[in-house]
Amino acid sequence: MNHNKYIKALIDNKRDVVGFGIIGLILIGLCIYGYISLNSLSIRLNTLSSSTNSLSIRLASTTEELQLAISNASSTLLNAISNENQNVQEQLGGVQSQVGSLSGTLTTLQKLSQTDPELLKKYSKVYFLNENYVPARLSEIPFAYQYSNNKQLLIHTDVLPHLKAMIDTASSSQITFYAFSAYRSFAEQKALKGEYTVNYGAGTANSFSADQGYSEHQLGTALDFISTGQGGVLDGFDNTMAYTWMTNNAYRFGFELSYPKNNGYYVYEPWHWRFVGVKLATYLHDNGLNFYDLDQRTIDNYLVNIWD
Repeated sequence: MNHNKYIKALIDNKRDVVGFGIIGLILIGLCIYGYISLNSLSIRLNTLSSSTNSLSIRLASTTEELQLAISNASSTLLNAISNENQNVQEQLGGVQSQVGSLSGTLTTLQKLSQTDPELLKKYSKVYFLNENYVPARLSEIPFAYQYSNNKQLLIHTDVLPHLKAMIDTASSSQITFYAFSAYRSFAEQKALKGEYTVNYGAGTANSFSADQGYSEHQLGTALDFISTGQGGVLDGFDNTMAYTWMTNNAYRFGFELSYPKNNGYYVYEPWHWRFVGVKLATYLHDNGLNFYDLDQRTIDNYLVNIWD
C-alpha cells in the first residue's frame, strides 16, 4: 500500500517536472524569440538610422548644390542685366550725344539766322553795300564817349556795350580816347567822298576814303578814335598812349585795326577800328594777322560768335 503511494507520488512528481520543463522550454523559446526579434528590430532601426543619416547627408548636399546653383544663376542673371543695362546706357549716351550735337547745330543755325551776315564781310573794295542797307539796330553813343557834342554819333546797338567797356577800362588806367566818327549811311559816305575828291583830287581821295557802299562805317561796327592833345585831327593818333593801349588791349573787347601799315586797301589809318567780335579779334591778335589777311570763308566761321 505504501509502495503504491510512493509510485503514484513519483509519477505525479515526474509530471510536474515535465510540466515545468515544458514551461521552461516555452519560456526559453520565448526569450530566444524575443531576443531575435529585438536584435532584428535593432538592426532595422540601425539600418533606418543609417538611411536617415544618408538621406540627411544627401539632402544637405542637394540643398548646398541647389543654393550654389541658385547663386550661380542669380550671378549670371545679374551680370546679364548689368551688361544689358550698360549696353542701354551706352546706346542712350550715343543718342544723347547725337541729340546734344543736333541741339548745338540747331542753336548755331538759330544764332546765324538772327545775325546780320554782312557784319563780317570784307567791304573795303571787295563787297558792296547798297544804298538801302541800314543796320537792324542803331543806338546813340553817349556824349561822354564822344569827342564832340556837335553831332550825335550812332553805333550798332550790340557794339555799344563793348565800346563803352573798352573806353571805361582804358580810362581806369588814365588812358583817354573818344569816338570821333561812327555809323555813316550810304548817302553820307557818298557826300564825304565827293568832298574829299574835290579837295584832294580823285587819286588821293581814293587812297584814304572808300566809295559809298564800300565803307565799313555803313555797317555801324567801325569807328574812328581820337585822343586829347591832337588838336581835333585824326593824324598823329598812332603817337598817343591811347593807340599803344588799344594795340595791346582792343582785341579783348572785340576791336581790330582795319588798315595797318602796308595793307593793300588804303593808307595806314591807326585811328580806324572795326568790331569783329572778341573771338575773331583775339585770333587775329594772337597770330599777328589782319582781318583782310583772312579768306572770307574763314572769317565767316566767326560770325556765329560775334556777340559772345
